[in-house]
Amino acid sequence: VQLVESGGGSVQAGGSLRLSCAVSAYASSSYCMGWFRQPLGKPREGVASIDSDGATFYADSVKGRFTISQDSDKNTLYLQMDSLKPEDTAMYYCAAERLPPQILSHCSASYRYSVHGPGTQVTVSS
Repeated sequence: VQLVESGGGSVQAGGSLRLSCAVSAYASSSYCMGWFRQPLGKPREGVASIDSDGATFYADSVKGRFTISQDSDKNTLYLQMDSLKPEDTAMYYCAAERLPPQILSHCSASYRYSVHGPGTQVTVSS
């Protein structure tokens, strides 16, 4: 699987950005896909995930402000980010993992993905 993020940039607090992730060479009917972020010098933090049943999961820090979604063809993953705050500043990564149906419940906002894209920088100024 190959993952390539886009849509990052600089925005003022209160603004919005929409991240996109192109997913290629990925054929699985049972999976967990999502976004995590890593501020400079800090550990990574799970942001949001979506599983192959369409269930979505969010970190408490972004709940109500961010929305994860995907195209019907499952080839593009999105993260709509509204009401951005300076503490949202980080490198954002798109990630994916095949999960057998019997452990699909392991998908969560904090899932530790083993495959991710190169990342896209999001900077929120106050």
